Amino acid sequence: MTEPEKKNISKFLSFVLRHKPETISLTLDENGWADVDELITKSTNYSQSFTFEELDEIVQTNDKKRFIFNEDKTKIRANQGHSIDVDLALTPQQPPEFLYHGTAQSNIDSILENGIEKRNRQYVHLSQEKETATKVGMRHGKPMILTIKTGKMFEDGSLFYLSDNNVWLTDFVDAKYISK
Repeated sequence: MTEPEKKNISKFLSFVLRHKPETISLTLDENGWADVDELITKSTNYSQSFTFEELDEIVQTNDKKRFIFNEDKTKIRANQGHSIDVDLALTPQQPPEFLYHGTAQSNIDSILENGIEKRNRQYVHLSQEKETATKVGMRHGKPMILTIKTGKMFEDGSLFYLSDNNVWLTDFVDAKYISK
């Protein structure tokens, strides 16, 4: 499978597993898991054809580790980034003292005034590395990296979760915890 084919299928998987499973009449359980055979069959009906082996390759090689199989590879889900209501069954964890958030420069004034909201997603996404935050920010324009005082947020009662692909998640970041 070529890299452009993998990227195309990965974008399609993100769309149906994170946002619109109903587009292909796919059923997700309460934890966001989809039956692999159903996904492959219904994707083919939607003109997105791939085999189990190709799906496995995408899961294993995706640079952002967006997807995960269950232990016997009969189910698949997105690790985070859902705009639909799913319970990822994550356990609250103590974050590092600081995490990073990448955004576009055009968003800075609003963020510094209002904080970082999850908007249409289930959580705000934070990165442990500045490089990852930079890549995220670049998707939206000229990147700006914000330092989040997550240790202080945790101390003040905010909950944090670590997804299976090492993205830190929280409900909201108040502006008082953000620095440029």
